[in-house]
Amino acid sequence: MDWGTELWDQYDIIEKHTQSGLELVDKYVKFVKERTEIEQNYAKQLRNLSKKYNLKRSGKDEPDCRFSSCQSFLDVLNEVNDYAGQRELIAENMMMNICIDLTKYLQDLKQERKTYLMEAKRAQQSLESTYKQLDSSKKRFEREWREAERTAQYAEKTDQDINATKADVEKAKQQAHMRSQVAEECKNDYAAQLQKYNKEQNQFYFNDMPLIFNKLQDLDERRVRKLAQGYILFSDTEKHVMPIIGKCLEGITKAGTNVNERNDSMVVIEQNKSGFERPGDVEFEDYSQGINRASSDSSLGTPKGPMELLGKNRSKNFWLFSKKSKLSPATLSPFSSPPAPSPANGPPSPKFGRDPLSYCLKEINKTVKPRISSFRTRRRSPTVTEDFAHLPPEQRRKRLQQKLEEICRELQKEVDQSEALGKMKDVYEKNPQMGDPASLASQISQTSQNVERLSGELNKYEIFLSFSLCPSCLCRLGWPRQEAEGRLCAIELTHLTTTELTMYSALMELTPMKALLIPPMPSTPSLMTTLRTRS
Repeated sequence: MDWGTELWDQYDIIEKHTQSGLELVDKYVKFVKERTEIEQNYAKQLRNLSKKYNLKRSGKDEPDCRFSSCQSFLDVLNEVNDYAGQRELIAENMMMNICIDLTKYLQDLKQERKTYLMEAKRAQQSLESTYKQLDSSKKRFEREWREAERTAQYAEKTDQDINATKADVEKAKQQAHMRSQVAEECKNDYAAQLQKYNKEQNQFYFNDMPLIFNKLQDLDERRVRKLAQGYILFSDTEKHVMPIIGKCLEGITKAGTNVNERNDSMVVIEQNKSGFERPGDVEFEDYSQGINRASSDSSLGTPKGPMELLGKNRSKNFWLFSKKSKLSPATLSPFSSPPAPSPANGPPSPKFGRDPLSYCLKEINKTVKPRISSFRTRRRSPTVTEDFAHLPPEQRRKRLQQKLEEICRELQKEVDQSEALGKMKDVYEKNPQMGDPASLASQISQTSQNVERLSGELNKYEIFLSFSLCPSCLCRLGWPRQEAEGRLCAIELTHLTTTELTMYSALMELTPMKALLIPPMPSTPSLMTTLRTRS
């Protein structure tokens, strides 16, 4: 069944139906466009949300990224960002495969429909023109036929009239005969026009219009089929990205399962462990035995009580290994003036009466400022030093290891470059046409200086690390265990000469520390001055 046969007389209905079909396509295109706008806005909002909460954008939050919960949150944000990308892909594919394609197809359908309607209109106009000719020939035939009958009646009447002359009768008969011939010609013309009209009418209703209606039917069916494909693409476009969206959701689930609360606790320990030992017992100071208070205060003591360790006095700067020693004017330089003689039967001087060498060591120790800060909250950051002595022992060792790794990488790079320059120089010497060996002299010199500089830094930081890993070195030099833990490398031995180191060991009643001799490094003036003064 087709429109040309069944709807041969429903031209207006067909025209209206095809128009409404094209409007439906246009409406669907607008619907998909709005859907793509929603998808794009949704994806944009998801990206902004992911960007807003991405902790990597803030430098102060970078250490927190070592926690599995924080890293999983970053993974969730990344998956949400990927999910937003898939929503953008959906919008892009819908726009390309549905909106743009259907819009172009709709324009083609409109043009094709317009062509078919114009053909129908031309056929209709042709039929109407033929009908007008038919009607005109019919009216002329009718008029001429009546005129012929009238002239024939007049000729017959004239022939019967006895008063009419023969000439009048002949004239009336000629007139009737002429009118009769004209009427016959009009009749033949009318018959021809009628036959032509009938033929064109049959052509119009049985061929032309059914063909146009069938073309419009085919156009409408193609329009419906294309629209159905658009409906399917609307679903398939999202189905195609569903596997990737599923992977994004699986990634979020995996991020949740990757959270390890025990590992996060270990990371807190690793990041914040100071390496200090717990405070020891406070020693009893018996003033009845004549103990010098200044000498007792000069040692690096522990916190005065547990309340200080727990943060009782937060308004003051707190140093884990007690306060700086303040020497009285009488004890600033034990060798500058001799001690006052003691009575003949009185007790010995509290400064030198029992152990002058121990007192000498303590006086030397007073000149060194403790550089290990407390784990308590500090209002002012300590001075950053190249050996990271401002950090707690555990954190210091980690920073020194990181510094050594960096120096090793730079040193290896310079060594490789030096070897490459050496090979290039050999090639130039063997083949002068390839280049001038002298042109590489500056680069080789610079590279050698860099290697020497980095080697020195590597040696220096290896020594720093060795002292941080071996606090017993300081204990061998007379430091109490807790004080040595807090003052790792506070005394730089790297600048001492053999004589100075031997003298220092003799003062401490120790064997010479020749094993600790290393290449010269920046000195600590206060310590060198003190040692040379003692000599």
